[in-house]
Amino acid sequence: MDMVTLGKTGITVNKNGFGALPIQRISQDEAVKIVRKAYDGGIRFFDTARYYTDSEVKLGAAFEGIRDQVYIATKTGATTTDGFWKDLETSLNNLRTDYVDIYQFHNPSFCPKPDDGTGLYEAMLEAKRQGMIRHIGITNHRLAIGHEIVKSGLYETLQFPFCYLATEKDLELVDACEKAGMGFIAMKALSGGLITNSAAAYAYLAQYPNVLPIWGVQKEKEMDEFLSYVENPPAYTDEIQAVIDRDRESLGGEFCRGCGYCLPCPAGIEIFTAARMSLLLRRSPSAGHLSGSGQALMKKVENCIGCGACKSRCPYGLDTPELLKKNYQDYVEVLAGKPVE
Repeated sequence: MDMVTLGKTGITVNKNGFGALPIQRISQDEAVKIVRKAYDGGIRFFDTARYYTDSEVKLGAAFEGIRDQVYIATKTGATTTDGFWKDLETSLNNLRTDYVDIYQFHNPSFCPKPDDGTGLYEAMLEAKRQGMIRHIGITNHRLAIGHEIVKSGLYETLQFPFCYLATEKDLELVDACEKAGMGFIAMKALSGGLITNSAAAYAYLAQYPNVLPIWGVQKEKEMDEFLSYVENPPAYTDEIQAVIDRDRESLGGEFCRGCGYCLPCPAGIEIFTAARMSLLLRRSPSAGHLSGSGQALMKKVENCIGCGACKSRCPYGLDTPELLKKNYQDYVEVLAGKPVE
């Protein structure tokens, strides 16, 4: 069994974390069943957020009677101290607990620090002093802010996108966290669903002793797949390397990771789907994407007003309007019978 300790927190769990964003899309009964199955299979780290609609509520129901056996991380996107305390109180009520193991600032556009005028970091310290949270963490998608977070020495964990499509700059951030004694929680370990070989994804991340991947799961069969790695972790073989090499060739460079920080769109476009439709058609069953609802979703791209708001909010610096245009053109060609290249 592969284990990881999250920096100086002392939290030690197997290298299978549960990312609870997807369970907002299923019923509470289904969610509770999957979460309890994760627990029964040895998973002990669960990550959620206030932004994930009813995800916290579902975890709270699943943890009834076993709260002291699991580690819970949640997040606040608050920009004021009043919002911070409101979010924390709501999260504690939803999770049916009186403390959160790791409380994280959710992808802020800056690194909250003492005396920065927001009072946010001071609120974190006070919540920790009161025992409402045990460790202070933060999430981000921007490399520059990620390095600022590490250098600040203020945070015990950093949650950041990391998978086998990572660049050298991403690897530098992972290394910086290890040297600073910070826990590294890897989100987007399957690159928003574009990576379809979970064994390869697991084997790659297992090479990094300070990294805890959190897998987004919403189906029982997906849970079964990751639970099989608890006792039998995939080895990094030549075959695995070949899979990674092929995916790096086809997915490397300018592509949408599906993080959703480009939203909301004033034209109602579901950007995180539309901007990577060409990849989705190549790498997942196409029937749903080409259905009536799929066509209606993509047709909204025609309503783009070119405001550039999505481009300005993209943490990866992508030309999002251009990606939308290209993916819509590819989509129309597929509907006309042209195969996806």
